Amino acid sequence: MSFFQDMFSIFKKRELLFLESHKESEDVYSFLFEKEKDLNWKAGQYGLFSITHKTIKNATKPFSVASAPTENIVKITTRISDDPSDFKKALLELKQGMKVKMSGPVGSFNLEDNSPSLLIAGGIGITPFRSILKQLEADGAGEQKQIKLLYLDAKKSYLYKDELEVIAKNTSTSVTYLDSRDDLQGEIDKFNALYKNNGKYFIAGPKSLVDSVSSYLQSNNVSKRNIKKDAFYGY
Repeated sequence: MSFFQDMFSIFKKRELLFLESHKESEDVYSFLFEKEKDLNWKAGQYGLFSITHKTIKNATKPFSVASAPTENIVKITTRISDDPSDFKKALLELKQGMKVKMSGPVGSFNLEDNSPSLLIAGGIGITPFRSILKQLEADGAGEQKQIKLLYLDAKKSYLYKDELEVIAKNTSTSVTYLDSRDDLQGEIDKFNALYKNNGKYFIAGPKSLVDSVSSYLQSNNVSKRNIKKDAFYGY
């Protein structure tokens, strides 16, 4: 059913009114758009966002919706280098009142049950987890779910850290900040030793990280069906 829902949703385009942008860190920006009353999504899903105020190649890109469905905004967060793509240049040009188009949101990268869950974020891959954790906090469901977030960031910038700290206080979610792959594997091993295939494993971040962590989990006898992946391209 979710496949057909996604197919229907991806063909439904809507315009989103741009509100504001701000820096999250040295090279990471968040862009906020008005949320229409009939727009909804599952925490962890992504949308296809299209630039409309100018003509560029590759005018449509996927972004995780970093805001929770209960928030009154649509938020996307992305890394923008000193030599950005035409798409990201166009994002930086947005002024209040301008619009982008969005298709979706779609995807199955979301919590579906009360299984113990290990959330593994690499860098900008924290975005879908912000939505997931903010929604759990809003629903008051965090106390019933055993959730551990491992946040790997070699730069130690740790986006949304203040918000994550508040969520950890208000729910049973635990957050561990890491800056090396070896430490990440050690934390994965601890969770796997406790829960094995009774747990669910969610990985989001650059494709190279997602693939290597998925392979590592499978080599440690975690079933593919218990692993969900959200690979970010272009990082």
